[in-house]
Amino acid sequence: MTARRTPIDPEPGLSKDITSTNAKSAEAKGGGVHAFTSPQTTIGDLDANAVAALIAAASDITLVTDLDGTIRDVAIQGAELLVDLADSAHWLGRSLHDAVALDSRPKILRLLSDAIGTAEPKWRHINHITSHGRSVPVLYCAVQVGDDGRVVLFGRDLRVMSALQQRLMNAQQSLERDFSRLRDIEMRYRLLFQLSSEAVLIYDPVRHRVTEANPAARVLFDVGDLAGRTIPDLFSDDSLTELTVHLDAVRGGVVPDELNVRLRQGNKAVGLKMSAFRQDNAVFVLINVVAQSSMQLAALPDVKAKLLRAVESAPDGFVVTDHNGLVITANAAFLEMAQLDSEDQARGRALDNWVGESGVDLDVLTSNLKARGSVRFFSTTLRGEDGGSAQVEISAVSVRNGGSPSFGYAIRNVGPRLQQVAPVVDRKLPKSVEQLTELIGRVALKDLVREATEVIEKLSIQAALEMTNDNRASAAEMLGLSRQSLYVKLRRYGLGDLGTLDE
Repeated sequence: MTARRTPIDPEPGLSKDITSTNAKSAEAKGGGVHAFTSPQTTIGDLDANAVAALIAAASDITLVTDLDGTIRDVAIQGAELLVDLADSAHWLGRSLHDAVALDSRPKILRLLSDAIGTAEPKWRHINHITSHGRSVPVLYCAVQVGDDGRVVLFGRDLRVMSALQQRLMNAQQSLERDFSRLRDIEMRYRLLFQLSSEAVLIYDPVRHRVTEANPAARVLFDVGDLAGRTIPDLFSDDSLTELTVHLDAVRGGVVPDELNVRLRQGNKAVGLKMSAFRQDNAVFVLINVVAQSSMQLAALPDVKAKLLRAVESAPDGFVVTDHNGLVITANAAFLEMAQLDSEDQARGRALDNWVGESGVDLDVLTSNLKARGSVRFFSTTLRGEDGGSAQVEISAVSVRNGGSPSFGYAIRNVGPRLQQVAPVVDRKLPKSVEQLTELIGRVALKDLVREATEVIEKLSIQAALEMTNDNRASAAEMLGLSRQSLYVKLRRYGLGDLGTLDE
């Protein structure tokens, strides 16, 4: 240990003063302090230096003061504490009040009062303030020695304990914040669970019981309290086998498709969506029960039914997809072109599995649908499951049904028509493109970009005219231009029959 004390002249008779004072204190305080019974025999006569060494060794920091709190001597044990209390070298001759924090000054008065009183001395928490503004906590107990009013303050370093308390407080505050956040999340999800219009069950696959259900589920099943009910209590016998297989698959980590079953009460047809989650080291299954609405089950008016039958029997393919491009329904003509045996093979799959040589074609078509609402005469390729392909022309429309739009595609096979009139297409790179290549490095980039834009515009118009067999109205619609704008560009690039345009 490292000890530092300011040298002072040893005072004669200091050890005798301490011994007599301790004996008097033990006698006056009624046994609160157990003093040595025969200190002169066991300890012997010690000089002032020996007593000072004992006092310094007994504490982390020791102060000797007058009754008014003026510091006369200081001893510090430990290098780290000595560094933190480096200002203690300037304490001598100053009041102890100047070396402590403002909130600790009343405690200094009580410490000195305990030292000269008859009550048992108490340990008090004092905070020293360094020149850097740091607080050093010390636990002090004061004892008066001698008859001249000297007081010895024994101090214990509380920095480690204070750091532990601070860490504990920070951990408690962090836990409180986490618990508060979890309570808020639980409250929000509990509210969603209760207010959801869709029936929801929480199922325990180990106990084979429903543990919780929301109000919508209680209304749908109409069997009173659902907690504790088993699957056979809720669903019809012909649905149990497939439902049990799906529950086992979900428990094993598989997410199956929606399952169509019937309720035991009323034999209602419903769809089930299941997902597993863990809680308290156990696996539970969340079951969403989707009932078929009365509007879905209602018969269509006779006129609309005839229209649907006509679309189903039409020679051109017709497909309806959702906003993600997944097939909802398709007619027989499309199934034949896609070489599918049934509608179930197409339902739920992406339309770009068959339409377009790559996903780019359908992306372009869908983007135009979202921006303009309808597209006509879009030429692309339709691929069959068995490897066949055909040139098709697609007209599409976007229909908003509730929140998300649906897309309807009318697909016509134009392969035979193109074979009869095979257009002569010059595959040679246009001369203007070759000229642009030669201009790289000779002209400014902005001029080169302008020239390239005109070349691309001209090529696009030529391609649209070829695809529509020189039908300018269809070409204008395919390019997203008005007919007048198309005519202006045809004149600019010298395309088409200018005499016809003037007429």
